[in-house]
Amino acid sequence: MPDVTSPVFPSELIARFAAVQQHFRQVIVPLWQGPGWNAELALPYEALSADHQPLAPQRYRAMACARQLYVFASLIGDPAFPGAAERAAALFRSMQQHFHDAEHGGWFYSIDPHGAPQDQRKDLYTHAFIIFACAHYWGKVREPLVESVLNAALQVVAERFSDGEGLYEASLDRDWSPLGSGPLQNPLMHLAEGFLATLSVRDDVPTRRALLALAEGMQTRFIAPEHGVMLEKPRGAADNWFEPGHQFEWYFLLHSSTLLRTTALHGSLDRAFSYAEQVGVDAQTGAVCGMLGSDGQLRDGTQRIWAQAEYVRALTLRKNCLERLPRQLQALQQHFLHHGGWYECLDPQGHVSRADMPSTTPYHLATCYSGLAQYFASVGPI
Repeated sequence: MPDVTSPVFPSELIARFAAVQQHFRQVIVPLWQGPGWNAELALPYEALSADHQPLAPQRYRAMACARQLYVFASLIGDPAFPGAAERAAALFRSMQQHFHDAEHGGWFYSIDPHGAPQDQRKDLYTHAFIIFACAHYWGKVREPLVESVLNAALQVVAERFSDGEGLYEASLDRDWSPLGSGPLQNPLMHLAEGFLATLSVRDDVPTRRALLALAEGMQTRFIAPEHGVMLEKPRGAADNWFEPGHQFEWYFLLHSSTLLRTTALHGSLDRAFSYAEQVGVDAQTGAVCGMLGSDGQLRDGTQRIWAQAEYVRALTLRKNCLERLPRQLQALQQHFLHHGGWYECLDPQGHVSRADMPSTTPYHLATCYSGLAQYFASVGPI
């Protein structure tokens, strides 16, 4: 839980949080209300250039549409965004119109620039975000059609993706035939996030049971015992690795849930958090690196905005976080945010290596700022 022993926040931290929130509301959201919106297909473009022009689309992904649905659903009822409900409704319709497979069920991974099915495989990552987005959206609008899509996504995950041992296949063919993918960490994490979102808006015994089984399966099959880190592939797989950003992301999901806080997986990720800080966060700059081998050796020093945001969010649930939170929020603001949007990636030396702005990133910033707002609110008014 938040560090309630420190009820007085540094004025610099309060001001910086207000600044990044304002940046999100006045710079980032308008990018996807305007130039980032393909009105013809009623879909967000996959990415914008640094000067706010859509990059020539090669595809549109269902999970990107779902992430944007979450962002606009979260703004419903906010007087500063009177069009949020209309945009969320359009995104929901588009997700169904363009990506739903009427023949076999489930949702395609992607469509081509003209709206025709492109990659027709069924991947867990896509379905996890449909669950996540629809749960949040239904929590705002309570429309039966939205809940029916949520139910359909939960059902298809349970019936088609399940491996019968608490975890789920990462990818299946269009007709649900196996592709031999096995379970992978990242889609399973977002499925846990989708399950938690569902439980936050309704009582759901099967989803609760599935979430606990998933946590047990991850502990058994993905945790490296020495430091408790969550590996990207099942333990024992060749050429395995872990990502500090995912340790922080998992920690937030586990610690913010009363259901999961007492699991063995939470205990592992509590240790993993400290280890990821030690080997994956630069003590001087606060930079979060991209990838480390299972032996803790650096494999990819790229700094990605999503990992920075996940570290900031997770810090709000750590004891004595006020020692590190101001520095990390400053690093996010000064190194990644700019007057026209954000930098997606920096190289290991801190130079911009990717300046275009993917439509998927506002989800990470929105959840980060939501976590910060919850932290401040749990301690008291600011």
